[in-house]
Amino acid sequence: MTVILLGVGNPLDSDDGAGPFLADMLRDFPGVTAFNCGTAPENFTGLVRKLRPDLLLIADAADMGLPPGSVRIIPPEKIHDTAVGTHMLPLYHLVDYLADSAGKTLIIGIQPASLAFGGELSASVESALNELKMMIAENTLLKIPVL
Repeated sequence: MTVILLGVGNPLDSDDGAGPFLADMLRDFPGVTAFNCGTAPENFTGLVRKLRPDLLLIADAADMGLPPGSVRIIPPEKIHDTAVGTHMLPLYHLVDYLADSAGKTLIIGIQPASLAFGGELSASVESALNELKMMIAENTLLKIPVL
């Protein structure tokens, strides 16, 4: 099974860097092609369309009103309901554009503790990313609750 992870967000804004940080954690991970997309995930759509993964993962910090470090699968129809958006293109446009390019697409939202400029990842978000890495390794992502 081919898996692509797009890590989306701004690593200069503390926990908004969760997606890119996860992508960097998975850079040499067997069975996963991970891209640190920063704030411009649209720059990677050509690669996704060319590689046509069985599973496309899009990881991004999202204000879901949950405790920091909480992780949820965000259904595409609920993207508008979460505060994701430090990137150039709204995430729902990206998901719509790539809808026919992957067997399945999962949007993974990580609740930030802080979005302060220049900060580090919070301990709760870093812990959540380590758990996500294990879930990807064990192919247990579907255990993540849906928002």
